[in-house]
Amino acid sequence: MLACPNIDPTAPLQFVINAAAGSNAADAKRKVIEATLNAAERQGNLLFSQPADLAQVAQQAAAQAIATRTAVVAMGGDGTLNTVAQAAHALGCPMGVVPQGTFNYFARTHGIAADPAEAVRLLLQWSPWPVQVAAINDRVFLVNASLGLYPDLLEDRETYKARFGRSRWVAFWAASATLLRAQRRLRLHIEQGASVRDVQALTLFVGNNRLQLEQLGVEPQHEMPVANITAVMLRPIGTLSMLRLMLHGAMGTLGMRTAWSVLSLTIWWCDPPSRRAASGSKLLLMARSRGCARRLTFVCCPSRCTC
Repeated sequence: MLACPNIDPTAPLQFVINAAAGSNAADAKRKVIEATLNAAERQGNLLFSQPADLAQVAQQAAAQAIATRTAVVAMGGDGTLNTVAQAAHALGCPMGVVPQGTFNYFARTHGIAADPAEAVRLLLQWSPWPVQVAAINDRVFLVNASLGLYPDLLEDRETYKARFGRSRWVAFWAASATLLRAQRRLRLHIEQGASVRDVQALTLFVGNNRLQLEQLGVEPQHEMPVANITAVMLRPIGTLSMLRLMLHGAMGTLGMRTAWSVLSLTIWWCDPPSRRAASGSKLLLMARSRGCARRLTFVCCPSRCTC
């Protein structure tokens, strides 16, 4: 386990804020943070970013935080946290969290307040502590990484919400549109230690967050130990099962039932390059190849520090 660095309380915290996350305007977010910082006589640099520029802004903020012995603070949903965590993990920088998303799995798991003012206030009082992160190849993820149907479901849901607003009906129709399309089966070659198998599945989901696993309907075969990630597959199903899946999909779940816990897992993904993988809300391009296949290695990483 890595030691958490000391933070200089006089140095400005580096806030990376997703300008598109949540329903509050940027000015409202700025006022909440500045009022809380002023009340505690602390300083902070507020860096607002559109999603397309978030990774670059996060890298710059993390570098500044390292240089001034402070922390980078992510304000947004789990996708934003994932992007900032990638930059913080690469540099060994402490990271704070102010949740502003829909589900906020990471924040809820670690007892971080949903109210932004309260989250910032508590952040200023806490010391860094280590949390478990995971990775797919060289990309860190805090909550999950997935292939196939599940990232399709999430992307389509966000597209529909951007056009028609955030509601359960919009989520239902987005899920229906995704699930009624012809679903292509993933062809996976799975290596886990000495065990090797070839399978077909609609989706592969690797989770690093028990709260989300429970919501997805995952029932692990045994208690998920510390320093493990959980891999789940949804096998091809019939029409009636697909209709039931539509109801689960409207809530962002897939009703998956079989899971196993691992320290590491290597997948050779044999589907065409047009298929996609997702880590949190971030779409990833996989570069390693072996013939038609791409190699995805999921690992549980050494603990990193958050506050």
